[in-house]
Order: sequence, then structure tokens, then C-alpha cells
Amino acid sequence: MSITNVFTSSIGKKYIMALTGMALFLFVVLHLLGNLQVFLGPEVLNRYGAFLQGNVELLWPARIVLLILVGLHIWSAIKLSAENKAARPQPYAQQELAAASYASRTMLMSGLIIAAFIVYHLLHFTVQVTAVNLTGKDFTKLMDAKQQHDVFAMMVTGFKQPVVVGAYVVAMFLLFLHLSHGVGAMFQSLGWKNPAHGPLIARFAEIISWFIFLGYISIPIAILLGYGSSYEGLTK
Repeated sequence: MSITNVFTSSIGKKYIMALTGMALFLFVVLHLLGNLQVFLGPEVLNRYGAFLQGNVELLWPARIVLLILVGLHIWSAIKLSAENKAARPQPYAQQELAAASYASRTMLMSGLIIAAFIVYHLLHFTVQVTAVNLTGKDFTKLMDAKQQHDVFAMMVTGFKQPVVVGAYVVAMFLLFLHLSHGVGAMFQSLGWKNPAHGPLIARFAEIISWFIFLGYISIPIAILLGYGSSYEGLTK
């Protein structure tokens, strides 16, 4: 298959969506493991943050690649959705809709909302725009005793806002729905799913999606309930 056919054929777009989905799925898992270091205390989390910020030559190319992957994933999803609607007779569509799961029917919608949330998340904790954190504090000025960016104080301060926590929980639930169907669909699009191990893949998709959902929401909820409140860096 030529490069042109990859971007013009339905099969090519399915490969693009599956491969970009796989890469983004791996990022979601790794990002969660990094964020969960908040429960190891400020020193560990701030050291992790300093490591990432200290490797700018790797960090920015990684961010650019991730943005390209997100763009290609959304583009292929929109194009395939439009092609499917155009090619599908209405009675067949209604029958399929009744048989499809809620997660599968809302893949495009959940994906677009998650994309909007990613923009907010980047403005909140990466670009650190004061106007969106609802605290009035400039997160860029938070420094720990080692003059490293105080990521721990930033997260605790940011997640003390119930509205922010609510937005994160809703976004992570949509991510759960998206992954619970998307992981299995990814294997199917790549030709790695067959009747023999299909149920195992579906079970894996469900379990890993729950792990990701519970892992991500555990951070803002724990902070909202008081975790980290005694941290001395919050008084700076």
C-alpha cells in the first residue's frame, strides 16, 4: 500500500487510527505512572518533573509528535465516521445501532471531548496559564527548596478546586469509555483479533480502562479530600 493509499483508502485510515491509538494508549499509561508519583511525596515528584524539564531537546520533539498523533487520530476518526454514514443504508444503521455498545456508539463524541480536555489540561499544568486554574496563583513561580519547579505544590493547589476536579473526573470517565471499546477495535483493525482470543482482548481492554480511570481520578480526589494539604510549599 502506497503512502497516498494510506491516506485515501478506508483500510489505510483504519491503520492510521489504530496505530496512532496504540501510541496514544501507551502514552496515557506512561503518563499515569508518572503522575502517580505524587503519592510518593513532593521530593520524588519534583525530581521527576525536573528530569523532564531538564531534557528539553527530547521533551519538545515528544510533545510535537504527540500532537501530530492526536491530530491524525482525530482526522482518521472523522473521515471514517463520515464514510461509514455515507455508505450505510438507514435501516441497517438502525439495526447496528441497537446491537452496538454505548461506548462504541459514542467513540467520536467522547474522542472530541477528550481532545478539548487535553487542550485545557495543557493550559492548566503544562503552559500554566493562570486564568484557567481558578486559583489566581501563577504556577510558574512555584519553586521547592532545591529551586526546582514545585510540581507537587502545583498539583495540590490546582486540584483544591472542586470544579477542576469535576472536569477531570468527567474527562477520565469519557476516556474510560473510549478505551474500553477502542483498545479492542485497535487490535481488530490491525488484524490481531480473532474468535479464539477475542474475549481475552475484550477483557484486557475493560480491565486496563478501569485501571487508567481509577488511577487518574485517584489523584484529584485524594487532593480534594486533603492529601498534601500540610505541605509547606503551599505557603510560598
